[in-house]
Amino acid sequence: MTGQRIVIAGASGFMGQYFVRRFREEGETVVTVGRSGSDVTWGDTAALEAALDGADLLLNLAGKSVNARYSGKTMAAIFSSRLLTTGELGRAVEAVASPPKVWLNSSTATIYKHSDERPNTDEDGIIGEGFSVNVANAWEGEFFAHARDETRQVALRMAIVLGDGSALAPLLALTRLGFGGTQFGGKTRGGRQMFSWVHIEDVYRAIRFLQRDVTIDGTVNISSPNPVRNRELMATLRRVLGVPFGIPLFRWMLELGAFAIRTETELLLKSRWVLPTRLLAEGFEFEHPELEGAVRDITGRA
Repeated sequence: MTGQRIVIAGASGFMGQYFVRRFREEGETVVTVGRSGSDVTWGDTAALEAALDGADLLLNLAGKSVNARYSGKTMAAIFSSRLLTTGELGRAVEAVASPPKVWLNSSTATIYKHSDERPNTDEDGIIGEGFSVNVANAWEGEFFAHARDETRQVALRMAIVLGDGSALAPLLALTRLGFGGTQFGGKTRGGRQMFSWVHIEDVYRAIRFLQRDVTIDGTVNISSPNPVRNRELMATLRRVLGVPFGIPLFRWMLELGAFAIRTETELLLKSRWVLPTRLLAEGFEFEHPELEGAVRDITGRA
C-alpha cells in the first residue's frame, strides 16, 4: 500500500501527530490540513481541492479538544470546530473530479448511553443524550451529508484513546500522587462504571484495516474488546506504576479537581461500555487487547 497520498485534517493533535509519523514510516505521502504550520490551511479552497483530488485516503481528526470546562463559549467552539471543518472537507470532496477513495472521519463512542448493564455494540448500541451525544450526532450527520458514490465513508466511533499525552496522563498523575483509588459519584455506584479504551497503535491499525476492507462503511466502533470497570482501571494503573495504595475519590473531590485543571468529570464517571463487534467479525486482531499490557507499552514499564 506504499506510495499513497494520505490527507490528514487536524494533524497537529495527539492522534494526528502519531498518525502522520506512522503513515510516513510506511512510505506514504502525507498532506496535512489545519491552521498555521500545515500543508493546507482551512479556508484555502483551491489548495484543499488540489490535495483531495486523486487522494487515496482522507482522515479527518479536526475538532477542539473536549478536555475543557463546558462553558457556553467552549461548547459552541466544540460544536463549530467539528461541523465547520467536516463541512469544508465535504464540499471539497463533492467538487473534485477524482475524490478520495476512502474518507474516515472521527466520531466518538461517547455517542452511546451511560451503560453498566450491557455493552453497546455496532449492531445494537443505544444512543444516549446530553451535550457530548448532541455533538456526536451532529458531527456524523454533517459527515454523511457529503456522500459521493466514488468515496467510501466510515465514521470512527472511538473509545478513549490511550497513548503518550492522551487522557491517560492525568490518571497516571493522580495515581503517582496516591489518589489512584476508585472514583465514586456517577450514575453507577461502587466504581462499577465501565471504561472503554483503545491503544493508539490499534487505532492506526484499524484505520489501515478499514482502508483495505472495501465492504465496511457507515459507523464502526474503535475500542478494545476488553473494557474494564473503573476499580479495575485504577488497580491496573497502581500495579503498573508500583504504587501500593490509592485514596478513593468521591464526586465532590473530582469536581474540585476537574475545576482546578479546567476539565469535566465525565471521563471517569460516565459508564462507557463499547465493543468493536464489526471489526472483530471482519477479522481484525488487536495488538494491545488487554489494558495492563497497553499501559505498560505506553509508559515503558514492560
